[in-house]
Amino acid sequence: MDITSHLSLKTAGAGGRPAHIVLGISGSIAAYKSCTLLRLLIRAGAEVQVVITPAGKEFVTPVTLSALSGKPVVSEFFNQTDGTWHSHVDLGRWADIMVVAPATASSISKMAHGTADNMLITTYLSMKAPVVVAPAMDLDMYAHHTTQQNLQALRRMGVSVIEPATGELASHLMGKGRMEEPENIFVRIATMLRQRDELQGVTVMVTAGPTVERIDPVRYISNDSTGKMGFALAEALAERGANVKLVCGPTALQTVHPGIERIDVQSAAAMYEAATTLFLQCHAAILCAAVADFTPENTSDTKIKRGADDMIIRLKPTQDIAATLGRTKRADQVLVGFALETHDAVEHAKDKLRRKNLDFIVLNSLADPGAGFGYDTNKVTLIDADDCVELPLMAKTEVADHIVEQLCAKLDALHS
Repeated sequence: MDITSHLSLKTAGAGGRPAHIVLGISGSIAAYKSCTLLRLLIRAGAEVQVVITPAGKEFVTPVTLSALSGKPVVSEFFNQTDGTWHSHVDLGRWADIMVVAPATASSISKMAHGTADNMLITTYLSMKAPVVVAPAMDLDMYAHHTTQQNLQALRRMGVSVIEPATGELASHLMGKGRMEEPENIFVRIATMLRQRDELQGVTVMVTAGPTVERIDPVRYISNDSTGKMGFALAEALAERGANVKLVCGPTALQTVHPGIERIDVQSAAAMYEAATTLFLQCHAAILCAAVADFTPENTSDTKIKRGADDMIIRLKPTQDIAATLGRTKRADQVLVGFALETHDAVEHAKDKLRRKNLDFIVLNSLADPGAGFGYDTNKVTLIDADDCVELPLMAKTEVADHIVEQLCAKLDALHS
């Protein structure tokens, strides 16, 4: 079944009007796919304004795009014939979403650094709505450290990145860099528009990052968690309208969405206190933090000096946040946990699900390349009392979308 034929954008805009979409096209051979994407958006009932770079016009003509969209294509800051000014500011206020497909390495770099030398970039810099980019380039360009840094910068700014596919490229090489197929980009856009206000009025707590258990003023016990998964969850929730309480341990990450309230903590005890207090006012909680299971019995006020003998540090268990919230959880609340196992993973995760009264649990993988601490990708399994769904390796932002989708289903079930 063709899912694109069942997705309507006729009432996806503010106040139930047709969705307003800015489609940005930059100079890539993949620009021919933009015509298909444009047709899908128009067929679904959206109003689409195409903004194309001068290089983009070398691959697909404005005449073609104008015929498909029913609107004059914008490329320059003003019309050379009659001097009509094209306002990037007005476009930024008009749109419900902006999609740059294809997004070349050059355009991605300009977006990341604010190089406003063409109409597409100035429109992006004026955009009030969510922005999505679909990269398209040769595999070495995509894999280059600079390109990856620029994509990371865009993600930190709240831009959604639709990962390119792997296959034969215009260079006839095989690798990652093909722009995702128009049908898949269309579904992503339609889903984002539908989900914008899905969690309006809902308060969700997310815990993220590691905890630090002090031995003395300069030494501590911790773990390798960076907080990337938890921060991705916080952003995904806020994008759907949720009021997010992000309780995070020490991390260099920064939040983007204004709907996120950040509460910084250091130790497991401090995270326990914050989480148990905040949960009372929340509709749901996602416990993504890597909280220490043990903490030193005694912490020295001064740096411990090297001695001739062995040093023994006695540890005591920390308070179990998930177990406590599971015991106190109300009937109108949803509680989501995380598990990281090294053997018999699914069995251990299911046991944790039951013991701690969770609504579902996210099982992390350490066995798969590109999954676990420090990576921008992850491979997880979503487990509840009735089902066990293993997801493929994907960007943590995409994993977050799947987890939030499951959370929304659980919240809907409580009120159905």
